[in-house]
Amino acid sequence: MSLELPTERLLIREWELGDADAALQIYGAEEVAHWLTPEWHPVTDISAMRSVLHAWIEAGPNLIPPAGRWAIVDQKDGQLVGGLSLKLLPPFEEDFELSWVLRPDVWGRGYATEASRAIIGWAFSQGIEEVFAVARPHNERAIAVARRLGMEWVGETEKYYDMRLQVFRMRPG
Repeated sequence: MSLELPTERLLIREWELGDADAALQIYGAEEVAHWLTPEWHPVTDISAMRSVLHAWIEAGPNLIPPAGRWAIVDQKDGQLVGGLSLKLLPPFEEDFELSWVLRPDVWGRGYATEASRAIIGWAFSQGIEEVFAVARPHNERAIAVARRLGMEWVGETEKYYDMRLQVFRMRPG
């Protein structure tokens, strides 16, 4: 499902292979990889990042709508600042998980909240009934974003990704 969704400051759009250099600044950063679920090791070089992007682009048409992976671009300067995904949570793949990731040098600007709010609104318009977010217990930034979005804390579980995680949920209205 192709998507191009503008917000006040950002553009949420499909990933492109040309995004590899900018994406490496995100997915190659240890301070980012440390918090990702499932466990993620930093991407080490541009070739590996292109392979990751290629896999995401190729998998896109086979995902159950409204699932997807998107780039977050700052509309002011056209710089890629992050990524979003909406995917089915393991192990039962019944619930949609929203995740966000940003370049470390743009943390604290509200981009994760702004982009996530737009994707949640769009996902609800596509007919899904709830969205979940999971965060490692000490990932204070992700937990704060979930709370700013108005997500309800559900509890802590090891159900997803074989990791102890905080679980948040949002429903329409």
